Amino acid sequence: MVQDSISERTLPLSMLERFTLIMDTFESPHVRRSLDQVIHRTGLPRSTCYRILEQLTRLNWLDRATGGYRLGSRGLSLGGREIGDSALRSAAAPILHELAVRTELVVHLGILDRTDVYFLDKTKVPGAFDVPSRVGKRAPAHCTALGKAMLAALPAAKIDAEYPEPPVRRTPRSIGDLGHLHQQLARIRATGGIAAERAECFSGVGCVGVAIKGSTGLFGAISLAGQAHHAFESSVPLLVRASQAIAGQLEG
Repeated sequence: MVQDSISERTLPLSMLERFTLIMDTFESPHVRRSLDQVIHRTGLPRSTCYRILEQLTRLNWLDRATGGYRLGSRGLSLGGREIGDSALRSAAAPILHELAVRTELVVHLGILDRTDVYFLDKTKVPGAFDVPSRVGKRAPAHCTALGKAMLAALPAAKIDAEYPEPPVRRTPRSIGDLGHLHQQLARIRATGGIAAERAECFSGVGCVGVAIKGSTGLFGAISLAGQAHHAFESSVPLLVRASQAIAGQLEG
């Protein structure tokens, strides 16, 4: 792609051209690139490449990831997320439907956008207890099982950076303190990534969630929602297997 035109360029390149060359190497939300890979694909000098990558990371066009960089919230908002969301929804759809049928609960699929959960999909069978979530809408990540599951997959320093102010309570049961949030996330990590909440996002609604993770990182999360008093424990193994199946589809 971009490397094919290296020999045709007339230097020096403008900052905008260098920015474009680097961003073009991240062709999908799940792609990770090391510094050496970006240098090879763009033909830019190492010092220039590193400096621009760091600037793009500070401005949230990119995020640091294991072994390099990937698209950040700004990069995702300009089309990358649409491609990735479509792939994630397509891979998840039949699995979500089966999960809804087997549990008779509302099934959500979501992704993390800074401190928000973005609802990508919602599935339920006729007659199931409904919840006031909507596809295409957002909710505070710290108030949802979807969000907590994904936040728990991030390092503690990233959580601190995303919450310079205390989390805002959505209901009387919501987390309103960063220290409390860290404690909950630590418990989630210690229990295999299973997150739960009861009436923290919507009054009268409970939820259990788990992240969708693969070798390339965090894809999103899925959750089961029902009445706040519902016993979700028996459905957790189904939820975990569903998340693993979705990750397998995305990486297969």
